[in-house]
Amino acid sequence: MEGSNVATERPAFHPKANLVYAYAHTKGRSRILAPVSFSVAVIGASGYAGGEVVRFVDDHPEFDLVHLGAHSKQGGLLSEVHPHLRTGDRPLGSNELDDIPDVDIAFLALPHGVSWKVGHELAARGTRVVDLGSDYRLDTNDRYLAAYGSDHPLPDELGEWTYGLPELFDVSGADRVAAPGCYPTAVLLAAVPLFRAGVVGAGVIVADCLSGVSGAGRGVKESLMYGAIDEGVAAYKVTEHRHRPEIEMALAMGSAYEPVVVFTPHLVPMQRGELATVTMPLASDLGVAEARQILRDAYEGRVFVEVIDRPPQTRWAVSSNRAFVTAFVDHHAGVIIAQAAIDNLVKGAAGQGIQNANLMVGLDETIGLPVSGWMP
Repeated sequence: MEGSNVATERPAFHPKANLVYAYAHTKGRSRILAPVSFSVAVIGASGYAGGEVVRFVDDHPEFDLVHLGAHSKQGGLLSEVHPHLRTGDRPLGSNELDDIPDVDIAFLALPHGVSWKVGHELAARGTRVVDLGSDYRLDTNDRYLAAYGSDHPLPDELGEWTYGLPELFDVSGADRVAAPGCYPTAVLLAAVPLFRAGVVGAGVIVADCLSGVSGAGRGVKESLMYGAIDEGVAAYKVTEHRHRPEIEMALAMGSAYEPVVVFTPHLVPMQRGELATVTMPLASDLGVAEARQILRDAYEGRVFVEVIDRPPQTRWAVSSNRAFVTAFVDHHAGVIIAQAAIDNLVKGAAGQGIQNANLMVGLDETIGLPVSGWMP
């Protein structure tokens, strides 16, 4: 407004400095006031995903990390759980609501069933919340019941959280974002553009996925010990994995019908990485070049998704927020086969959380995030 010296509520992106600035307007002219900084809390900082959030926030030019929350590791130092992170002498505080200071953004990296109350209360304070957990991903209590076998404690809030896969769903300006699981992220990046283009026919969708062991979290389990996973690959939770209802929900959001998904996850003996192979009925005569062009059109201008002409490898995505996506057409079987490779802890968790937060507060989505992986 002319004559006002008050900064606008929404910061504007300043591309030359790659920073965000608040602007004041005096007599119709804009002048830069100061860089905008957003205070951040990471709740569940001692886990794998929480540690990755800390790593990215520490390197983010506009995020200021003011609280590290932990449960069993509360009272210790960051270096005791994440020795690879700098400034390891920072103390791990509490995950309890009364101990979390008022911040601009809170990242929740908590187990299933733990984040719903924290997320609800922080949002009520006016904090922008990015939930990396599973408590708010589903849109109805029926889907939640199908996934977890119990009713949601706050069923009326399901559907009020924005589903946080930014390349496919708009999160700009949202105040509560539920980030997808790692498996759904890979499956949806491969499949949703093809659904939206109308080239997928009615019938069963088969999603075969492989993940590194870090996707199971940091908890000590016999089935995740080195001796149990080395030199072998195994499927788990066949027909009953909790991500199936989430995948069906998100596919339906980009489709004219409710798809039925067969989802089979596999654990492979590697630390990071995830590969989704999604086989879908072909609705019409379609060439492989056309299928890949649909993907390229869908992801035009999106830095973190690269459409390629060969099967992707998980190693290319490790330590980056990047997804490698492709498609093949099998006319003999009448199917489209779409694939996506990601790092399950980055694009499948922490990196996507940072990407969401950037968009929530009006920053460029790429700030503070790695685009290149570290293995050829």
